[in-house]
Amino acid sequence: MSDTVINAEKLAKRYRIGLKEEMNDTMVGAIGHFLRSPLERFRSLKKLSTFTDDPNGPDDIIWALKDVSFSIKQGEVVGFIGSNGAGKSTLLKILAGITEPTEGRAVIKGRIASLLEVGTGFHPELTGRENIYLNGTILGMKKAEIDQMFDQIVDFAEVEKFIETPVKRYSSGMRVRLAFAVAAHLQPEILLVDEVLAVGDAAFQKKCLGKMENVARAGRTVLFVSHKMGSIRKLCGEVYWLDGGRVKDNGSADDVVNKYEREVFSRATSQSKNNSEFVNEEEGLAVKKIETEIISNKGTEDLRIVIEGTAVKPIKTLQIAILLSTLDGIIVSRIGPGIAKSGLKDLYGDWQAVFLVRGITRYLTGGDYLLQIRFRRSFGGMLLNIEEAAIIQVPSTDVYGVGKNVSFRRNGLVPLPITFSWKSL
Repeated sequence: MSDTVINAEKLAKRYRIGLKEEMNDTMVGAIGHFLRSPLERFRSLKKLSTFTDDPNGPDDIIWALKDVSFSIKQGEVVGFIGSNGAGKSTLLKILAGITEPTEGRAVIKGRIASLLEVGTGFHPELTGRENIYLNGTILGMKKAEIDQMFDQIVDFAEVEKFIETPVKRYSSGMRVRLAFAVAAHLQPEILLVDEVLAVGDAAFQKKCLGKMENVARAGRTVLFVSHKMGSIRKLCGEVYWLDGGRVKDNGSADDVVNKYEREVFSRATSQSKNNSEFVNEEEGLAVKKIETEIISNKGTEDLRIVIEGTAVKPIKTLQIAILLSTLDGIIVSRIGPGIAKSGLKDLYGDWQAVFLVRGITRYLTGGDYLLQIRFRRSFGGMLLNIEEAAIIQVPSTDVYGVGKNVSFRRNGLVPLPITFSWKSL
């Protein structure tokens, strides 16, 4: 279609990685290796330009990307998420023209500005001023156009005092500020941004997100890679989830990020449970089981949390606190001693603790929440902190009675008891 600015077809990228060389502990082995080394080095040199698609082939070949296809239209803001090593940065480097794909192709219409690493495209010996004009020229802009945007770039980057200083003397944060300001203000038609914005402080990150929103509203296209799911949700309309170099899922930001977070935290909690029970050997405290359950109760839902364990020696005034948070890390509620009377005195032997939150759907909208459990003495000292105890799926319900369920991602955390009326004047 005419409004498609990026069309990727079966993109793939493979690399050859280094492997540990064979070590010899004996004189005979060392001599044998010396005699074989010319032939082995010839074979290694030949392999540099020879690849195989055999999945059981050499261990020194990896596919950073494999069979990745997508199309992006003008003005769209698209996010790419996935764990480290999923292929996100490799994909952006291919789109930016930094590296060539092994297979497939990407057709791009428009001028691209990329921010993939700290100080991307900067010459360290040139001043900030000179680098602004250098980057603008590379993007195909005329000097008059750069002159017009120069003051805005400097103000946004907050480096006016250092604009005549060589970039090599900038801190990493200053380089990121200037690099983003240049990339965003010199009117690229396509902007590629990697996780590099994480280097900046919170205020600058907020300003960058606002600028990218303005860039998108101006009809330009943004491709954004980040591990911060809150930023992905806020900025992106569509998201691609990469896993092992392949597209695992794509769709709306809410749907894909929810699936990604659920899998990441489910994997983390299952690994924690599989490793062993949660134990403080010095204090003799062990947690053996954590169970959560949503129970239907007369038109509403209750949350029941059961914790079981043992104390191999007496523990006095043990207290339990539970925390509910979103998967983004926003604490929703902390229920601890003094509020829920969760102190356990003179604990010894096997024990069970039960928390019951009645009518959870009256206080929280539907979505996934993370459970954290803390054990401590009333007179100080943390005994055990289980940060990822479980994921609790609070069901979406029709709390307002309008025939439509309320979910966290679209309607916020709390369903307020609100009424509405209007009249003609």
